[in-house]
Amino acid sequence: MATEKQLRHLGIICDGNRRWAKERGLPTLEGHLSGFERVKLLVDAFLPTEIEFMSFFLFSTENWGRSETEVNYLMQLVRTKLPSLIKKLEKNNLRLAVMGRPDPVDPKLWASLMEAEERTAKNTGKTVAICFNYGGQWEIVDAANRAIARGEPILDPADFAKNLYHPEIPACDVIARTSGEQRISGFQLWRAAYAEFMFLDKFFPALETSDLDSILDEFHGRQRRFGK
Repeated sequence: MATEKQLRHLGIICDGNRRWAKERGLPTLEGHLSGFERVKLLVDAFLPTEIEFMSFFLFSTENWGRSETEVNYLMQLVRTKLPSLIKKLEKNNLRLAVMGRPDPVDPKLWASLMEAEERTAKNTGKTVAICFNYGGQWEIVDAANRAIARGEPILDPADFAKNLYHPEIPACDVIARTSGEQRISGFQLWRAAYAEFMFLDKFFPALETSDLDSILDEFHGRQRRFGK
């Protein structure tokens, strides 16, 4: 059974891909490719840990404002790299959860994400959540609209939480952001209520397994009061 001392859900805001590439004299788009490969490394790294859920903020509802070239590259990257990620999840009995909105994602790409969810839905191990076309305010709005559509009274926060994207995913115990920026950019606003925040100076493509160990050590050195 999970306890307050267990880091059950780690959320990662994957920031700094473009700056990582620029520092190395690489085309900035290559930073996104390296970032995606880093997701797979971290999936391997969290397998033997106490962490049960790991969520990655890969593309926000605001990221559509980036250049058409970059957005198209990111969509194609997900399209082409998704199969290798799913293969890794299936090999390790992991479940995929996609958190986000289908519109305006290309319907074929969204369908492939939903198919990937379905392929791993019966796996009984840990969960990897991909926050794709995700916005924290949108998740709350969508949850409210879902509750209204169901005609169910919202009596308390627990009732409301049943309408979130993948409500089986628990609150974040830690939210870690890479690249040294100290903001959460709308990441999992509802689940962030009592999260511990950690801001890492490294760019996301530079993360190593040892950084995950450091997050766990830091978490276990903190005292969580939950308002008590």
